[in-house]
Amino acid sequence: MLRKPIEAALFDMDGLLLDTEALYIQAMQAAARRVEREMPLTFCHSMVGIPGKECNLMIEEFYGEGFSIDEFRGHFSTRIRELLDEHIPVKPGAIELLDFLEARGVPRAVATSAGRATAEHHLGRAGLLGRFQALATRDDVVHAKPQPDVYLEAARRLGVAPERCIAFEDSNVGLTAAHAAGTMAFFVPDILQPLPEVRGKAVRVLGDLHEARRILEATL
Repeated sequence: MLRKPIEAALFDMDGLLLDTEALYIQAMQAAARRVEREMPLTFCHSMVGIPGKECNLMIEEFYGEGFSIDEFRGHFSTRIRELLDEHIPVKPGAIELLDFLEARGVPRAVATSAGRATAEHHLGRAGLLGRFQALATRDDVVHAKPQPDVYLEAARRLGVAPERCIAFEDSNVGLTAAHAAGTMAFFVPDILQPLPEVRGKAVRVLGDLHEARRILEATL
């Protein structure tokens, strides 16, 4: 199944390690209502895996003239902060997979579309920040996902060639980035199922991170 020996593991954050994508959608729809707009779920789904700055442009284009992105973001920031202050949930199987990789001596990094401050805050609140040897964020690269930059940077920071890294992603945008970087990428769906053209780029589509651990137990 894997074309190269595994020397490192790279992880997306939102929707993969942290069960936060649904919270972001809840906050966006609440913010839209505060400015007397509706945000369809299908439009929310189109932004899964997209960095915040790019999402802002998509939202401005969606609503058109007369829409204040600053007012919207203010309401969004307030609501998402309330939700995340309550709890930052970890995805099923994440702890067990990280424990397994650590026991096998496999270096680990996060490759996320979030900014560094957000990533450090969320991972820290969830108790995961210390589980990784490197963190590559949107702030560290020129081009966001689906370009491969953040995965290339994560591998570089670990000192491992991308083609000897496994990667775990939950979005079509993210899987495209991980594949373009040359990693052995697994798709673990969260909100969205893989598109046909993306499914073919994945080593395998998994049900959850428990399944990922079981596969690696048979491989490492």
